[in-house]
Amino acid sequence: MTQTMENATANRVPEVTLDFWLIKLMAVTMGETAADYLAVNLGFGLTATSLIMAAILVGALVLQFGQRAYVPWSYWLSVVLISIVGTLITDNLVDNFHVSLITATLGFSLALAATFALWFASEHTLSIHRVFTFRREAFYWLAILFTFALGTAAGDMVAELFGLGYLATGVLFGMIIASLGLGYAFLGLDPILGFWLAYILTRPLGASFGDLLSQPSQYGGLGLGTIVTSALFLAAIIGLVAYMSLTKLATDSSAEKALHQRP
Repeated sequence: MTQTMENATANRVPEVTLDFWLIKLMAVTMGETAADYLAVNLGFGLTATSLIMAAILVGALVLQFGQRAYVPWSYWLSVVLISIVGTLITDNLVDNFHVSLITATLGFSLALAATFALWFASEHTLSIHRVFTFRREAFYWLAILFTFALGTAAGDMVAELFGLGYLATGVLFGMIIASLGLGYAFLGLDPILGFWLAYILTRPLGASFGDLLSQPSQYGGLGLGTIVTSALFLAAIIGLVAYMSLTKLATDSSAEKALHQRP
């Protein structure tokens, strides 16, 4: 009975494809640069920026939870906003409350582990292919939020506290993600574990390259600035979401047509 219900109910999150990882990587890169632009360049400050973006995120999540299937624009709008808010949470803890990056990294690791433990205890699965109820989607988005906050803290810890710099940090996390891909392909790495580890690690990977592009040369960056960097990645995200929407529309139309043609 349960299996029948799962098959008959549409998943509310996308399949994990190359498009998924491309847009996710760009979303986290934009999350880093957009948070810096709003808080620093526009002069809002961390507190005001955090409150404004959190309110916008709540509105986006209300729209997302109102969907009964995966809708690209609604889903990825939430991802971009939660990327910005996750960055701001970590920045607030470190800059305003003087929490060390090591403590923040450990704290968000524990929070994420607790989220997964409660999710599994409640639903008996952590699969992203079966997110079709309010409770599962709530656990999913809470986990996403903690992955962004954790990734921000871990990336800043390696790049700034440990002194590797933006480029070396990006390369390091890219190599770790590549090793996870090899582990999944050849060594039998659990796909759910591999997915969530890669999801966490793409945050510092994207943020490192976002900082590399946007920060001034005296801080180890290329000096493009947060406005240009954010605009470039926002345009790429919009283009990919439009492509995903058209592809999904064509797929849904083909499936519906095939269903009506059955004898």
